[in-house]
Amino acid sequence: MDLGLAGRTVIVTGAAGGLGRHIAAGFAAEGADVVLTYHRSQAETERLAKELGERTLVARFALDQPETAPALVEAVLAWSGRIDVLVNNAVDWGGEAPSPDRAFEDVSEEAWLAILRHNLEGSLRLTRAVVPVMRQRRWGRLVHISSTIAVDGLAGAEYYAAAKAALHGFSRSAAYRLGRDGDLLSNVVMPGLMRTEINAHIVAEAGEQYAALAAIGRLLDAAEVARPVVYLGSAANTGITGAVIPVSGGT
Repeated sequence: MDLGLAGRTVIVTGAAGGLGRHIAAGFAAEGADVVLTYHRSQAETERLAKELGERTLVARFALDQPETAPALVEAVLAWSGRIDVLVNNAVDWGGEAPSPDRAFEDVSEEAWLAILRHNLEGSLRLTRAVVPVMRQRRWGRLVHISSTIAVDGLAGAEYYAAAKAALHGFSRSAAYRLGRDGDLLSNVVMPGLMRTEINAHIVAEAGEQYAALAAIGRLLDAAEVARPVVYLGSAANTGITGAVIPVSGGT
């Protein structure tokens, strides 16, 4: 199937992460020009760019730094002259991994507000920055990466779950607005626990428990989650919008 991505420009935030690198590789394999953003892992992102080839741009974007959103858009337009797809994949745990042993009211106000604001406002801010470019061309795809935590819950991840659930509501309403302005689609992909290059310790601790809940009886690899993301961001997707799609093996 031709996904119609050749020559299109795709931004993948948090591209060097466990899922992000597979999303970026998926778009690159379809002939897209891929922008790989990083917050702190510049060297790792540059290594990924070399693996994917010359049609890549490495640029900085930080969820907690508002000025990086317009700067990113400016850099991408100077590089390729267009923005066709945005994958909001970057995440900010606020420096703390979820802990079921810590009451959510004991999290400092500074910490819980940061988790909410960075994960929600950072994604919305970049979306607001790229949409005018998409409207001009009357074509665009937004794919927001969420988590099954937003609907299933996880003790210790209350504020992260709240931010992702809010992103669901934004994407659904944005789909109605954008659909009136051309072939512009907005969707959420909601992975469960998956196998990546960087979460082996989590899989070792909880992988069997989550696999037992899955309809297919196993965890997905990051590459399996990336493929639906690439499809939703492609020209082959002509009618899926405003959706929240679980990609979790049936949990």
